[in-house]
Amino acid sequence: MAIQKTTCSITRAQFREHAQPVEVVINGIPMTADVKEFSTGSLGWYLTGKTSLKVGEKSVSVQIGMNLTIVGSKDLPPDAGAAGDDAPPSGET
Repeated sequence: MAIQKTTCSITRAQFREHAQPVEVVINGIPMTADVKEFSTGSLGWYLTGKTSLKVGEKSVSVQIGMNLTIVGSKDLPPDAGAAGDDAPPSGET
């Protein structure tokens, strides 16, 4: 039996209009994941940064790279007039 693909419940325009940064807490430190349209076409949030964590009694520096991707957003149709849409409006050349 084939697994049904998850569809995205919002449009790109809705995401652009309503998406807000997301607070993420890593080891007790609040950080902010920014709204992002990924180069793949997916929609979501992205966080990058550095912090320190304890390993036993030693403190180690860690690099953070985190994507929160809306499942199914890559397959959303592009919006008319979206950023990067170089096609002229209908009737213009």
